[in-house]
This record gives sequence, structure tokens and C-alpha cells, in this order.
Amino acid sequence: MLKETNLPKITEKEGELAGLRAKQAEQANTTQPVIDNFDGLMARINSLNELPPMPSLFIFLLFLAIETAPIFSKLMSQKGEYDIKLAMEEDALSVLEKQQRLQRDLLLKTDIDLNEQVYYEVTKDEETYAYKKQKAKDILRLQTDHFFKKQTDILKS
Repeated sequence: MLKETNLPKITEKEGELAGLRAKQAEQANTTQPVIDNFDGLMARINSLNELPPMPSLFIFLLFLAIETAPIFSKLMSQKGEYDIKLAMEEDALSVLEKQQRLQRDLLLKTDIDLNEQVYYEVTKDEETYAYKKQKAKDILRLQTDHFFKKQTDILKS
């Protein structure tokens, strides 16, 4: 019932939609050649080539001046507050880096000196020498006993 009452409205709207689509396609076909000829960077470059040399040179110089003006103004201006603060920050950073490098070098030198002193004292310590000598003898005895046991097991079998 609902379908039957709305069927004429649906047909009417579909007809309008088809008409609008046809109108859009027709309008696109009539305007497309105009758009194709005057679009993009290449069209602009071609139009610049058609200009006489004097206006073309003027436009080139105008764009060159616009692009380079900030650079020239920065180069010609005196040092400002920002430049001074930037130089101070760079100096502070380089000083900090030098301090850290010197601290690392001193730490390494101190560590080397301490190790040399400790090992020198250990080499002069008779008690440590005797202890290491005894442990080395114990290891040699164990190795000899193990080798002897292994050889006798081979001979028995």
C-alpha cells in the first residue's frame, strides 16, 4: 500500500535526477575545452613566453626581489637580541662540552693510576702470592689425579 502511493513520486524524482545528470554532462562537455586550455603551470609558462621581453624581464626581477629580500635584509641588519642570545647559548654549550670531556679524561687517568697502585701493591704482598701459589698447586694436583684416574680406567677396560 505504501509502495503504491509513493510509486508516482519515486518515478517523478528519478526522472528529475536523470534530467539533472544529463544537464551536468552537457555542461561539462561544453566547458571542458576551455578548462583544458587554461589550466596548470604549463599554461602559465606558455603565457609568459608570449609576453614581450621587457615585461617578462620585469616580472622575473620582481619575483627575484621578493624571494631574496628577507635574506638581504638579514645580512644587512645589525646583530639583534636574538643573535646575542644565540651566541651565548652556543658558547655555554661548547663550555659544557669541554668540561665534560676534561672530567672524563681526569676520571680515566685517576682510574688508571689507582689500578696501577693496587696491582703494584698486590705483586709486593707475600701473603697474596703464597695463597695464589698454593691454589695453583691444588689445581695442578687435581688435574694430575684426574688424568691418572682416566688413564687407569682406560687400561682396565
